[in-house]
Amino acid sequence: MEGIVRIKLVRSPIGTNRRVRETLRGLGLGRVGRERQVKRTPATEGMLRRVAHLVTEIKE
Repeated sequence: MEGIVRIKLVRSPIGTNRRVRETLRGLGLGRVGRERQVKRTPATEGMLRRVAHLVTEIKE
């Protein structure tokens, strides 16, 4: 499961609950269009599941 995953925030978190917004902040995604590379761990997998409706995984 280890590796690197590239994610991009594609939808605004406006109107979502506080936990979703804090999860995005924890992933380093502050504004729409931002991309980040995060290490694929069980913790980040859970975070990505929580915000799956707002982000997309970038395939290389």
